[in-house]
Amino acid sequence: MTTHNWTPDQPLISIRDVHKSFGDLEVLKGITLDVRQGEVICIIGPSGSGKSTLIRCINALNPINSGSIKVEGQEVNDPKLDKLALRKKVGMVFQQYNLFPHKTALENIMMAPVKVLNEPVDEVEQRARKLMKRVNLIGKEDAYPGELSGGQQQRVAIARSLAMNPDVILFDEVTAALDPETVNEVLLAIKDLAQDGMTCILVTHEMGFAREVADHIYFTDRGVIVEHGPPATFFTEASDPRTQEFLSQIL
Repeated sequence: MTTHNWTPDQPLISIRDVHKSFGDLEVLKGITLDVRQGEVICIIGPSGSGKSTLIRCINALNPINSGSIKVEGQEVNDPKLDKLALRKKVGMVFQQYNLFPHKTALENIMMAPVKVLNEPVDEVEQRARKLMKRVNLIGKEDAYPGELSGGQQQRVAIARSLAMNPDVILFDEVTAALDPETVNEVLLAIKDLAQDGMTCILVTHEMGFAREVADHIYFTDRGVIVEHGPPATFFTEASDPRTQEFLSQIL
């Protein structure tokens, strides 16, 4: 995948006037936002406001109807796009962990680099073991997903995404299906990544986390970005009534 003369002083991801419909239902109605290298962006908003659809468009899981999404200068909507190359750069962690139940945690992490990128097994295994340490799962290498808690499975999923050495990771409501006591261990793993400089885009309901970790917060409602800003001003100076109402319900 060529970088199309992209340089790190430009946005890593550039989204311009993106529209997306499912049948007659317009889910995204002209979304524009930039994400710079090393930034942590949180997208918040009521259910059905298009948040998950938006991030699924970034790695071409959902094709867009109009507008532009560029990742490192590469147009995601280009029919000639190499989706595999894109998804190597743009990792994704879903609400449901999507782990292979018959593979151990370590095997789950190793699969894509070995099978998709054809990397040497020994190197990948070393990397996978380091990643398990990084997400605080030492000793769980040989455990199967069914033997792990939801929070542990989600951390395996994060390590699996990291194993491809992506430039950005998309997190889609990754704590929504978890028990409250395991939410924090997953958020802590993401926070560590953010502090290490990984570019992260999170769709999340965890406002405390967003306030603490995000560089910029976008509030979406009914397919548009209503308001956005850094946490310091976003939570205290939200001016749109829709944002104020949303925040009053969850803070």
